[in-house]
Amino acid sequence: MGRVTDLAAFTALFTPEGQDLLAAVRDYEPAKELAVASRLRRDHPAELVSAVLGQARLRQRAVAKFGAEDAYRMYFTPNGVEQSTRATVGSHRAARLTALGVRSVADLCSGIGGDALALARAGISVLAVDRDPLTAEAARANAAALGLADLIEVRCADVTEIDTSPYDAVFVDPARRGGRGRIFDPEAYSPPLSWAVEAARKAPHAALKIAPGIPHEAVPDEAEAEWISDGGDVKEAVLWFGTEPGARRATLLPGGASLTGGTLPDPRVRPVGRYLYEPDGAVIRAHLVAEVAEQLDGGLIDETIAYVTADELRPTPYAAAYEITDELPFNLKHLKALLREREIGTLTVKKRGSAVEPEEIRRRVKLKGPNAATVLLTRVAGAPTMLIGQPAGR
Repeated sequence: MGRVTDLAAFTALFTPEGQDLLAAVRDYEPAKELAVASRLRRDHPAELVSAVLGQARLRQRAVAKFGAEDAYRMYFTPNGVEQSTRATVGSHRAARLTALGVRSVADLCSGIGGDALALARAGISVLAVDRDPLTAEAARANAAALGLADLIEVRCADVTEIDTSPYDAVFVDPARRGGRGRIFDPEAYSPPLSWAVEAARKAPHAALKIAPGIPHEAVPDEAEAEWISDGGDVKEAVLWFGTEPGARRATLLPGGASLTGGTLPDPRVRPVGRYLYEPDGAVIRAHLVAEVAEQLDGGLIDETIAYVTADELRPTPYAAAYEITDELPFNLKHLKALLREREIGTLTVKKRGSAVEPEEIRRRVKLKGPNAATVLLTRVAGAPTMLIGQPAGR
């Protein structure tokens, strides 16, 4: 009954009154919602006002994923905002499918249509399938709002009952959240990863969106596994079928740098050099740190820590570089004295392999002065260590 009520409230957004209210509250401040709601309810039904303000909140949250121009024209559900693919990631995936010659895709578990929109914008015709009526209605509304309805067919159905044989490719984005939050077991996805893999094997090409923490041993032998970061944050992993079986790939957006490999032995452990490189999270998830170390002619500071050290500065899109000035055993008193002596007023604290939290360091050191520094809390050859320096090239 609740979903029927939600659907009725959602449908009311498309009436002239609903559209006028959505335009009126586009930039309202959520902190003032009570006052805005009280004012609007004098002239409009309370249910419609609640639906409009709820949609306005979701649109504001969606700007980070879709950009303001699209987000303020689109329609969302709470889960849709949370689980939908970022526009940058969707565009990257659509470009890869286009390069494979794909012209039609069955988008299974399509949600509010984030991936379907990216595919359609790349000129691909899409069947978008979701079993939830409200979610499917949002996807249909989004296709129309962005002028892509001619390329996107939305169907409210169980994805396991869809015949995907007429399509060049299958894209599956299983639900990875349940009543208790994020789901980590791929077989607890809805539908399970094993079902998605079987659906992928029946298509000429396929892409399965999965959580970036998936164990490498869970990746099928015939699949390429790609980890994608956007702005330095790892967003998702994708299993590709019909591309490069067994390959591992790290793709960094928005620049689009892409690193493949996975056959090199672990890098050697060596003393800390003048430069320390922090590989992008997608590189680490894809187990491609060895490839980065080879490019940099570097080694690891510890066999269990994904920091690469080298004597020369070499530009790379796959890692952030720091010029190291000090290597000290971890000691908070020594750190405070050094920061005071160098008049450090701005401190960036990073950690890898350390139990100490950056917030604790910031709380306990007294910063004062015009200079800036970076401290990296880590292990060097097994010993807790502080590496002090600054981003290279400044």
